[in-house]
Amino acid sequence: MRFTKMQGAGNDYIYVNCFDESLPVDPKEICPKICDRHFGVGSDGLVLILPSKVAEARMRMFNPDGSESEMCGNAIRCVAKYIYDHRIVSKNVFRIETGAGVLTLFCELENDLVSKVRVDMGEPILVPEMIPTTLRMPNSSVSPIIDLPLTVADRTFPVCCVSMGNPHCVTFVDQINDDWVLRIGPQIEKDIHFPRKVNAEFVEVLSRKELKMRVWERGTGETLACGTGACAVAISAMISNRTDRKITIHLVGGDLEIEWSDNNHILMTGPAVEVFSGQYPC
Repeated sequence: MRFTKMQGAGNDYIYVNCFDESLPVDPKEICPKICDRHFGVGSDGLVLILPSKVAEARMRMFNPDGSESEMCGNAIRCVAKYIYDHRIVSKNVFRIETGAGVLTLFCELENDLVSKVRVDMGEPILVPEMIPTTLRMPNSSVSPIIDLPLTVADRTFPVCCVSMGNPHCVTFVDQINDDWVLRIGPQIEKDIHFPRKVNAEFVEVLSRKELKMRVWERGTGETLACGTGACAVAISAMISNRTDRKITIHLVGGDLEIEWSDNNHILMTGPAVEVFSGQYPC
């Protein structure tokens, strides 16, 4: 099976061009093997680039444990770079179908190759039932979950909940450390209040225009970046009046620019890089 390794802000995935070849095995079975960083290619997941009836391409994304995710912001930027650089599309503004809907992407070019991509991530989902989470604000079943106390293991701390097509639980902390990310993160992921599990983000507020974050992703563990997570963090900071509506988020693997536009859509801009290509025996 031919593949291409790509990364966006250090969030790395293995991409298979299903316009040109058929996947020889069930992606849920091959994913844990090919994503293994010691015995496989090594990545945060497997992404299939497929034809679409409603857009220029379709993206399916699988976590290293074989579970399928609805959406990944860093992965979709790399899909955009791949289909433009490999001439599957000839224009630099186009749409990609995902499990979270059809999104529009705007590619910035250098020497006729994509260097950065801005993604219209659509509108954030704040209604608890649609995230989904069983958490509820006092006296309301539909109000956004903003700074609501959650008890996990031996800690009680305020959280914000957002869906960007996939669920996120955001915690603002004085200082991000391994205890938050590596101990509390996996317990939040599987907490009973999140029926489809959840991505857990931990955030420091640096100013009204800058945040720092680390993320524990469901089905994956800690990654260097998470695009949907950065959007969820931005929305949580903005609706709780911690930041302005256009900010930079510093992740372990690099920076993402997030803007909450007047039409309620979230715009995310960041890099997309092709690393190498190869063949994997199936």
